[in-house]
Amino acid sequence: MIQIYLHAWNVPEIRKRLVYVLIMFVIFVAGANIPIPTTQPENIIKFFEKQGGGGIFQLLDLFGGGALKRFSIFALGIMPYINASIIFNLLVVVFPTLKELQKEGESGRKKIAAWTRYLTVLLAAIQAMGMLILFRNQGLFGEATAANTLSMFKTYFVVIITLVAGTMLLLWIGELISENGIGNGVSLLIFAGIISRLPIQFLQDFVSRTGDPNAVRDFIYFMIIFVGMITFVVYVHTAERRIPVHYARRQVGRRYYEGHTHYLPLKVNQAGVIPIIFAVSVLLFPSTIATFLPQSSRAYQLIQGFPSSVTYYILYAIMIGIFTYFYTAVTFDPKDVADNLKKNGGFIQGIRPGPQTQRYLEKILEKTTFIGALFLITVAVIPPAVFQKFLPGLQTMSLVGGTSILIVVGVALDTVRELDARLTMLKYESAIE
Repeated sequence: MIQIYLHAWNVPEIRKRLVYVLIMFVIFVAGANIPIPTTQPENIIKFFEKQGGGGIFQLLDLFGGGALKRFSIFALGIMPYINASIIFNLLVVVFPTLKELQKEGESGRKKIAAWTRYLTVLLAAIQAMGMLILFRNQGLFGEATAANTLSMFKTYFVVIITLVAGTMLLLWIGELISENGIGNGVSLLIFAGIISRLPIQFLQDFVSRTGDPNAVRDFIYFMIIFVGMITFVVYVHTAERRIPVHYARRQVGRRYYEGHTHYLPLKVNQAGVIPIIFAVSVLLFPSTIATFLPQSSRAYQLIQGFPSSVTYYILYAIMIGIFTYFYTAVTFDPKDVADNLKKNGGFIQGIRPGPQTQRYLEKILEKTTFIGALFLITVAVIPPAVFQKFLPGLQTMSLVGGTSILIVVGVALDTVRELDARLTMLKYESAIE
């Protein structure tokens, strides 16, 4: 992987794209540190230190590189767009009209992309208003009275507009990275948010535990688990079941095409990190609701203790498994694959084209999806439980959970593949010239 990056850096055309991505990262990190006008970020920071992230807001703060904790212009991050994209992926399955529109090609995809942006604005506005209600109830914006009602309304209006504009600016930056840089811009922004927080948090843990006799031992254990997780995720993330597909000799016009064999790759982790995001959003919702309740109430105490209970981890694992099967069914349709193979003259050895090929693919997909669900459950549930039980003093554990590791590793591998593809393409272009 490192050799590919070094080789790519020596190619002027690719080096320009890499520098462009780095410049966009600098803009992202700078924006994550610009506070919203008319607010007091120090109050938000104290609130996060007291609440430990506040449920779903911890996930948002992780993806935004700490922007939410500082209540900067990028506080919402890119999550509203991700949620909008997930919603439209589900709607495409439910409504045949959208599915047909998606198959129209570039024009259809542009329409769906435009509708996704409109939904992103709506979700960002709703999310911004929800944050304001939460922070206002916590007294972080002061108490609203008859004398300052107009002033508070102006403050809320400025905050909501700034948060929505910050999300759309991030979306624009992501599209620029996709167009002028390397890799998927939205994924790279999330990648940058996680990576930018990890060294700082690790250093804070190291400084805070200076003088602790068990600190060195805990950090060694942490590094062993961390490296082991990355190795395991890389191995499974790149694993795939290759199904040999044969193409018979055929004639098109006056040309004859010899028979050949290709492979249909079925990834073990077909659903990616989406099931974990769904499960986290659902199960941490009660923790967010708890911030609206009085801290002395019995309900508040029960909900606050839920994320560290055994019941939470059991439900977490079950929901990851359910969402893995669901999202895999959404993104991979064996019937469409079987029909496309039949149209192009492809067949699987010993399997009739058409319905039998479809059933064969469904059986294989069930097996790979089970392994993928087990993999996601293992990465998402076991490391946080181990850290919480044996290394409770390390706050870095919140940054190396299943979601962050899968995103960082997945984006890094996808970027390397694109770099390798561009290098190969440039070699062919130079040979032609």
